[in-house]
Amino acid sequence: MSEETRQKLIKAAPVAKLKESEEDVVLNISLRPHRLADFTGQKDIVDNLKVCLAATKQRKEPLEHILFSGPPGLGKTSLAHIVAHEMNSKITATSGPAIERAGDLIGILTNLEKGDILFIDEIHRLSKVVEEFLYPAMESFQIDFVIDKGPYAKTIKFNLKPFTLVGATTRTGLLAAPLRGRFGIFYNLDFYQVEDLAKIIRHSAKLLGMNIDEAAALEIGRRSRGTPRIANRLLRRIRDYAQVARLDSVDAKVAARTLDELGIDKAGLDDLDRKVLKLVLEVYNGGPVGVESLAASLNEEVDTIADTIEPYLLKTGYMKRTSRGRVATKLTFEHFGLKYEKQDELFSG
Repeated sequence: MSEETRQKLIKAAPVAKLKESEEDVVLNISLRPHRLADFTGQKDIVDNLKVCLAATKQRKEPLEHILFSGPPGLGKTSLAHIVAHEMNSKITATSGPAIERAGDLIGILTNLEKGDILFIDEIHRLSKVVEEFLYPAMESFQIDFVIDKGPYAKTIKFNLKPFTLVGATTRTGLLAAPLRGRFGIFYNLDFYQVEDLAKIIRHSAKLLGMNIDEAAALEIGRRSRGTPRIANRLLRRIRDYAQVARLDSVDAKVAARTLDELGIDKAGLDDLDRKVLKLVLEVYNGGPVGVESLAASLNEEVDTIADTIEPYLLKTGYMKRTSRGRVATKLTFEHFGLKYEKQDELFSG
């Protein structure tokens, strides 16, 4: 392929960058860690990643493709940027839904230099055509594309420079087996411990110029659903409250009062969590109930229930998933001050 043809292809397929809200941009700039040494929590993953990065640097070769999975807000995007920083590589960030055609991917891939990082968030939402286009790119660093049509159509093979694909997904089960099998490194991020969240909160507060004591950091951590993104969001809302009230520092009492006013209870449940649990308790008598019925009753998307709400409720024991549907547990009844009467048939399966 001539250089002129290559440049035409690149210009014809502009890179689709990942769109972020203004709040996310502020968070990324001010609070996101840039090195593994600054990353708090997920100790096993960080330790394994350090070994992979060190070995790759010694061999002076591109890092294997990495897949990060887990609920939203646990640090998948942060780890992707940290990997790029640690490898002294350029990172190009996009998302699965943003790459609508194979032609869009050509422009991205042909712009990558040796050792660069391509980060695709929500990679499970790639279209089948784009996904299959990725297979040879990941496996042999080549892409095949067809030019012309009909009897004049022909396939051109283009060699790419060795790169690392870092994928992030909240729904590992939706990834096609051929795509999942081409990743060499897999990491599943889990919810954070309260102590780790408190450490993150204290670090973020320092960056935001806030004075916050240990008890306040722990109080925020307990109500953050095990998720750093939520912890940082709550911290910024508490900063607003403290600023308006002209408080020089934030203690546990101030933090608790602010979180109560925001509708975040002591268990970390917000208004939507309580609506889901109350619906199961009051309308469906504790369950079982299907997620589609819950979504319809709440006028929410099924994915919102499955990806955002359910993981934390299941992890903390407020909901149980059975073969017949979702069931409220004894902990849920106690949380709302209701008498619990176990029905064995509801918990079978």
